[in-house]
Amino acid sequence: MKTRIEIVQGDITKQNVDAIANAANTTLLGGGGVDGAIHRAAGPELLDECRTLHGCRTGEAKLTKGYRLPAKYVLHTPGPVWHGGRNGEAELLKSCYVNCLRLASEHGCKTVAFPSISTGVYHFPLDKASAIAIGAIAEYLEAHPEIELVRMVCFDARTKEYYDEALTDWEKNA
Repeated sequence: MKTRIEIVQGDITKQNVDAIANAANTTLLGGGGVDGAIHRAAGPELLDECRTLHGCRTGEAKLTKGYRLPAKYVLHTPGPVWHGGRNGEAELLKSCYVNCLRLASEHGCKTVAFPSISTGVYHFPLDKASAIAIGAIAEYLEAHPEIELVRMVCFDARTKEYYDEALTDWEKNA
């Protein structure tokens, strides 16, 4: 599996892949963090297209063009806000990754890059979020050979360490 999941530290807006995921809010109209960075890098056309989508529910995903990004598409997915873990947060986070990958498959994407969804201002604990993300991605890839590579793009070294560990744990237990 390691050949199809890669973990890097970097800037998601610079990834030369078919699609990048955006940790969006439910309005899809831009925000802070990775969402704001993607909107700035893609240009105003992204916001114009997002306005036509009428938002997106937490855990679901919608696709737009990438505009000025190296990626052809942006997969917008609102992650869950952490409220202690007893409000379906884990299931919602898993569905963010699965729904983005499903959309990527439907649009012929072979390479997809993800940020760490919900671990910034939504305060999802990094240890739990990284394990959920790697598990969801690995399970999807097992059934979907059309996706050749999924790259987790971590904003900082601490986040990358958690994802590296989650991938190592998944491979040991797979």
